[in-house]
Amino acid sequence: MLLEMEKLFDEQVRPALGAHGGNVDIVDIDNDKLFLKLTGGCQGCSSSTATLKDGIERLVKEQFPSIKEVIDLTDHNSGDDPYFK
Repeated sequence: MLLEMEKLFDEQVRPALGAHGGNVDIVDIDNDKLFLKLTGGCQGCSSSTATLKDGIERLVKEQFPSIKEVIDLTDHNSGDDPYFK
């Protein structure tokens, strides 16, 4: 499943995030959960929760029904543009 997931991200998710200076890494798939880490412009972005839940999670669940939850492991309080400065 990981290879198919990476292909989906390479073709549909990463280009959209890259247009805004962001990216996403697949950290792990375990117990029907997908663990992600947002990077670049997505780390600390105030819209990252909406991007994750309304965009990435929706797409992943449509393509991979066995995934029940997408979990964000990003440290949004650090990096170049954290939530809180």
